[in-house]
Amino acid sequence: MITISKVKSTADLKKFVKFPFTLYKDSPYWVPPIIADELETFNKDKNPAFKDADVSLFLAYKDNEVVGRVAAIVNWIEVKQQKVSKMRFGWFDFIDDFKVSEALLEKVTEIGNQQNLDYMEGPVGFSNLDKVGVLTEGFDHIGTMITWYNHAYYVNHYENSGFVKEKEYMENKFPFANADPKFYAKANELIKRRYNLRPLNFTKTKDVMPMADKMFDLFNESYASLSSFVPITAIQKAYFKKKYISFINPEYIKFVVDKDDNLVAFGIVMPSFSNALQKAKGKLFPTGIFHLLKAKKHSKEVIFYLIGVHPDYQNKGVTAIIFNEYYETFTAKGVESCIRTPELEENIAIKQLWKNFNPKVYKRRRTYRKNLK
Repeated sequence: MITISKVKSTADLKKFVKFPFTLYKDSPYWVPPIIADELETFNKDKNPAFKDADVSLFLAYKDNEVVGRVAAIVNWIEVKQQKVSKMRFGWFDFIDDFKVSEALLEKVTEIGNQQNLDYMEGPVGFSNLDKVGVLTEGFDHIGTMITWYNHAYYVNHYENSGFVKEKEYMENKFPFANADPKFYAKANELIKRRYNLRPLNFTKTKDVMPMADKMFDLFNESYASLSSFVPITAIQKAYFKKKYISFINPEYIKFVVDKDDNLVAFGIVMPSFSNALQKAKGKLFPTGIFHLLKAKKHSKEVIFYLIGVHPDYQNKGVTAIIFNEYYETFTAKGVESCIRTPELEENIAIKQLWKNFNPKVYKRRRTYRKNLK
C-alpha cells in the first residue's frame, strides 16, 4: 500500500531532505548535499525562488517508511512572462517500485492540470542555476555537488510512466595537460588589443562581490537564448552571491572588461568538493567544514561551472582571454583534471569552444517530458 503525503512540517521536510541518504547509503558514487543547505533551499523565508514559484513537496510511504519524494514546481516567471506552460518537477527519488514513482508523478500531474499547464518536465529545479537531468550513462563515476546522482533503474520508471526524452545533456572531462597554450595564448593578446579588453583577477572574495551583480546581469543576457532559460531576478542575486560566490576560490572567478570597465565576459570555476562532501556525510560540524575548506584550497580537480560572454562579443574569441587566465592560475595551483558542468547536446557553440582540449564525454543525462490534460 503506497500512500502519498504532502510535506507540511519541519519534521516532514527533514525526512524529504534525508531520504537520499538512506537510498544511496551503499553507493560509492553518490555525493551527499549539506543537509542545512538543502533545508534552506526549501525555506520560503530564505530562498527567493519562492517569491516567483509555487512549490509542493511530497513523500511516498510504504509500510510507514519513506520510499520516495518529489518537488512539484510552478515557476510563474516562466509561465506568465515567458509563456512556457510547463509544470516542473525535481528532487525526484524513489525505490525500484513502479507504484511508488507513479504515485508521486500523479501528484505532479494533478497540480499541472489544476493550473491548466500543457506539459510537465523533469527532473529540473527552480531555475537554470539548479541541478538538472536524470543520469542515463556514467553511473560508475562519482557525482558532483552541482548534479543529481541516481540509480540506473530511474530511466525505466520515467518511460514506464509515459515520459519521452525532452533534453539531452553531456558531461565532459579532460586532463589539464590537454590545455595547450598554443590554442589560445596568441589569440589572447590579439583579442585584447583588437577590442581594447583586459582581464580582472582577484584574490579576496570581498573584492569579487562588487562585480557579482554585473556578472549575474551578464549571465541573463548571454544565456537568454537557451532553451527554457529563466532569468535571475534582482532579489535572487544576493541569495546566489551568498550561496555560490563564498564557496569558490576568488582566483577561480575571472572577469574581462572593456576600456570603460564594462563587463563583457566572465568565468566561474569551482574546486571539486565531491570527496569532501562524502566525508562530511551531510554535516558541516564537527569535521565537515574542515574537509570542505581543505578541498577549496587544495583540490586538484576543478569544475567549469559557467562561462558567459556578452552577446556583442560572442564569436569574437573573448574566451581565449579567460582560458589564458585560467591556465596561469591552474598551473600555479597544480590542477590535474577539469570537469564541465552538464551542457545541452544541441549546443554546437560550446562543443566548438572546447574542441582543442580533447574532452571526453563520461556522463549523459536528460530531462523527460509528458503532456498534461
